[in-house]
Amino acid sequence: MRIIVVGGSGFLGSELARRAVAGGHQVAATYLTRPGRAEGAEWLELDVRDRAAVAGRIAAFGADVVVNAAYRPADWATTAVGAAHVAGAVSGSGGRLVHVSSDAVFSGKEVVYAETSVPDPISPYGAAKAAAEVAVRAIVPGAAIVRTSLIIGDGGSPHELFVHALAAGREGVLFTDDVRCPVHVGDLAAALLELTGPGAAGVHHVAGADAVSRYELGCLVARRDGLDPARLPTGSRAATDLGGPLDVRLDCRVTRARLRTRLRGAREFLS
Repeated sequence: MRIIVVGGSGFLGSELARRAVAGGHQVAATYLTRPGRAEGAEWLELDVRDRAAVAGRIAAFGADVVVNAAYRPADWATTAVGAAHVAGAVSGSGGRLVHVSSDAVFSGKEVVYAETSVPDPISPYGAAKAAAEVAVRAIVPGAAIVRTSLIIGDGGSPHELFVHALAAGREGVLFTDDVRCPVHVGDLAAALLELTGPGAAGVHHVAGADAVSRYELGCLVARRDGLDPARLPTGSRAATDLGGPLDVRLDCRVTRARLRTRLRGAREFLS
């Protein structure tokens, strides 16, 4: 199968490209500023904000599947408009589309959200992700939209790097009231590859089995890496003026039932 990973130089995109190559697929992966680290993939420079460039790249590669993992938290043009450009390119050239979305599309008012829950974002990033979902579903009705949560790995994720920086004395805090369902990047990448197959149209929730605060997650990372959790400062997000939801938990039972990949919880994969 020919797979192109849009946003392939990111933390998730690189793992996805690596696993796709290992699975025997012909893989291209795109980057904006520098190639990623997946050996065996064809690296292509691409700015998803450029509609013509996106259409040209995807058509030239002749992908059977396009996985869109490109986003920039503070950039509507990349996260929302870029997703529409990718969907338009897939619609024009054929093939299947898997679009990576986020639990940020929800406000946290209901706390637990199923695949059928209607997005109600309260942050600019969440609004961009929700708009991207609308565009993808309108342009490619058969697309698979995969909402996920905090992505953790074996040392390279932004949250893990932040924990190490805090333990070394950097300023900042880990919130005790900011709750998510972290997923291991390997589990998420494996699930995404499963959802590239036919019959995966619709919305899927792929997150970890445990709901934990950012502080508890930080403590788990610290213990795994031999750091002292007591060095991690805590705080309350509700006491700040930061926007966005506090407690969002993705109900993954429907998607989990169709996957071979087991979605482990943070308490397991960080033990």
